[in-house]
Amino acid sequence: MPLDPPIAAVLDLLANSGTPMAMVDGTPEQAREGFRTMTVGLRDPATLAPVRSVQDGIVRGPAGDIPIRTYRPDVDGPVPTVLFLHGGGFVIGDLDTHDDHARLICHDVEAVVVSVDYRLAPEHPFPAGFEDCLAATRWAAENISSLGGDPERIAVAGDSAGGNLSAAVALATTREGGPRLAAQLLIYPGVDFREDDTLHPSRVENGEGLFLTAEDMRWFRNHYLQDDVHIEDPRASVLLATDLTGVPPAVVGTGEYDPLRDEGEAYAKALEAAGVKVVLRRYDGLIHGFFGMGTWSPASAAATRDLCEEFRALLG
Repeated sequence: MPLDPPIAAVLDLLANSGTPMAMVDGTPEQAREGFRTMTVGLRDPATLAPVRSVQDGIVRGPAGDIPIRTYRPDVDGPVPTVLFLHGGGFVIGDLDTHDDHARLICHDVEAVVVSVDYRLAPEHPFPAGFEDCLAATRWAAENISSLGGDPERIAVAGDSAGGNLSAAVALATTREGGPRLAAQLLIYPGVDFREDDTLHPSRVENGEGLFLTAEDMRWFRNHYLQDDVHIEDPRASVLLATDLTGVPPAVVGTGEYDPLRDEGEAYAKALEAAGVKVVLRRYDGLIHGFFGMGTWSPASAAATRDLCEEFRALLG
């Protein structure tokens, strides 16, 4: 179907804005500042989903303290606990840029959400971010009584790079002694670092002019992996894991005009082939990043609600 009209209008505005420098032409620090301006700086606080409370904290990680932010829903009794792992190509993004995502999941899923400020590349390349996310997940399981309170309903969720990290954590906890996770929400995840674009045609079909570009993805990849040694490591290219049996049920969401569409859907099919319960949703007309576009794109808002409803159903 055609590109969602409100999204098309914004893309036209960006294309004609005279922005002097693309993200890939600058430093990671400049990219981070630009992303914060686009998200935090332009966000209307009145549009944020309401939650009962928000509290910042620290988790001890493999290389030092990991900042976290805990969101609590306005419900009583034991609820699920969701580790939220933000997107941003492993290079940009933080607790503030994805505050809206975490609040939405907390409110719509009625879960305690622990958002994880994992280490970023290139200062901390693979597997630093993954190790932080795994450590935070294990910390949540050990402290579940002070979080959602239900040890049978711990889950991971993430968008883009965070979808990659969520899938990798779900696989690692399944293979490496827990904790046993109840579900995973993978929002337009990147799961294959191999550079052969013929493997995933959407990388070419949607590689220009649709917010996330093929050039952006190469820039992120080069900062995160920094060499070719880890391309086929399943903690990075989760699609290449040799055994996916036993991993938690998954909700996978993709956008029709997203360069990551095909690899996300390939991962959903690989999970299904391994006997894992999977809910795969492709949202026609939408682009990469739609989970954060609901305030001005009704179609994005509907897709976001749908993904949260499916995730909530998996969590019971």
